[in-house]
Amino acid sequence: MAAAAAPKLASKVAAKPAAKATAAAKPVAAKPVASKAAAAPKTATKAAAKTELKAATAKPAVQIEAKPKLKLVRDSFTMPRADFELITRLKDRAIGFKRSTKKSELLRAGLQALMALTDKQLAAILTALTPIKTGRPKKSD
Repeated sequence: MAAAAAPKLASKVAAKPAAKATAAAKPVAAKPVASKAAAAPKTATKAAAKTELKAATAKPAVQIEAKPKLKLVRDSFTMPRADFELITRLKDRAIGFKRSTKKSELLRAGLQALMALTDKQLAAILTALTPIKTGRPKKSD
């Protein structure tokens, strides 16, 4: 049985190269080489014309620069209760003109306002503050 399978396998293997040989032997239709050479510059100029047309008619490219994420810093601080109550009063004022505000926004706005002051004005405001002891307040039972 193995001997009978061997000739079939050999005939299949032999048939494949012959098929490739006949496919390679088929005459290929001769294409005019000159037309390819002449068509290449036209195609190149058409492509260049399309690019120029797109560039001329396209909307100006708006480069959206990805804003780098702000690095946030978490900190804690101590302040007198009276100053802390000022935050609540300022938040209420902001709600009065339909703008909800967070404590951090008020502090940041206050920093911006302080930066706008002259050195003399800033020194006067800092001098008027009641000095407090730094650190965490003692627990009150």
